[in-house]
Amino acid sequence: MFDLALRSKHTLTPEGLKEALVLIKDRTIADLAPLHTEVTCAVIDTGNKVLLPGLIDPHVHINEPGRTDWEGFDTATKAAIAGGLTTLVDMPLNSTPVTTTVKAFEEKLTATQHQLHTNCGFWGGIIPGNEKDIEGLINKGVLGFKAFLTHSGIDDFPNATEADLRKAMPILAKHNLPLLVHCELSKENDSWKQKEKQSYQNYLASRPKEWEDNAIALMIRLCEEFNCRTHIVHLSSANSIEPIAQAKAKGLPLTVETAQHYLYFNAEIIPDGQTQYKCAPPIREKANNDLLWQALQDGIIDFVVTDHSPAPPDLKKLDSGDLTTAWGGIASLQLALPVLWTAARKKNIGLEKIVTWLSENPAKLIGQENRKGKIAKGYVADLIVLDPEKKFIPTADTIYHKHKVSPYTGEELFGVIEQTYLNGELVFDNGAFKKLNNGKVIVGR
Repeated sequence: MFDLALRSKHTLTPEGLKEALVLIKDRTIADLAPLHTEVTCAVIDTGNKVLLPGLIDPHVHINEPGRTDWEGFDTATKAAIAGGLTTLVDMPLNSTPVTTTVKAFEEKLTATQHQLHTNCGFWGGIIPGNEKDIEGLINKGVLGFKAFLTHSGIDDFPNATEADLRKAMPILAKHNLPLLVHCELSKENDSWKQKEKQSYQNYLASRPKEWEDNAIALMIRLCEEFNCRTHIVHLSSANSIEPIAQAKAKGLPLTVETAQHYLYFNAEIIPDGQTQYKCAPPIREKANNDLLWQALQDGIIDFVVTDHSPAPPDLKKLDSGDLTTAWGGIASLQLALPVLWTAARKKNIGLEKIVTWLSENPAKLIGQENRKGKIAKGYVADLIVLDPEKKFIPTADTIYHKHKVSPYTGEELFGVIEQTYLNGELVFDNGAFKKLNNGKVIVGR
């Protein structure tokens, strides 16, 4: 009757941790039965480990096609299943072409063939002049759209203006799809580049909170005017927490994410010249980041993403330590859960919250809340077995990203993903890939 069963004394369900026999049929959780129920299918006993729903990361730059030397579907999705990430959503950049037309999206879908090792959906992009492409991309199955309010880092994805957003948001509102926004309204000021180029504090000062705060204020106004689902990506400025809370209290369709690096690191401990920490917006001071933690626990910030944004080592300027020209992006896809769990433990935050932030709430953003993000009857059987007490140190040999440059290399982290089940099948088992090319493309509703 069933294809497989997982017996776990510590199954994290929507009702909390409980003993359960998770019954799988046709890639779906058919039921949760008492722990020692007799069944005729194969039964995997997870021992004292914890059984969690697969993780969902809706903010990943896979960069294929066109910049596959930066990452690519093969390496990114292998890293994903090794880290318990059973669903990714790929950003419309930094691939070439960027995903702003139907033709470009079709090229990206073709590029996934025979190298999609986890489930993957896609965001379309909003750039000046492509409003006529939005409906076509929706019909093709993108899950929503991403826009930058400042330079994206690559010239082929120019930033959108308020006028551009005013054209796009009514279309997205009609289809009830989210607009994801990189919120920085930058001002031209290159004087910082003439100062100490290796100084992290100099880089931090070059992208002040004001840039984020002004951009978020703009998006709150537009969200209210158009009643368009609006999602603030990688929030780093704690100054915007109160305006966001007020907007949510008014019932606006506003959601917010932050990233692991804003919660794990603080500006005070980042050495000069260490470009692996460079991202935009920047990692800020501890007092700021403590407020992000509080907003996350209060539900003002909805969830946490990696914003995995890798680049070849030469673009990170590791040799010179030049923060003015180094690529701004942090590689961390495989380490999403251990990094957040390690930081959360210090604050006495349990795994229930981790699952809310890494599975349940991200599923809502991508329209998969009735299929993914929970261990419950009728949900897709994307599952992971975690040893939450086991420690490890990431090294270049154990990271499956194409490039190994990461600020987490050498950090002692808690939480080892022992097994990953994708669509009801074991795909990763104690360091070994058991089944590849098992990922599915996720399309819009």
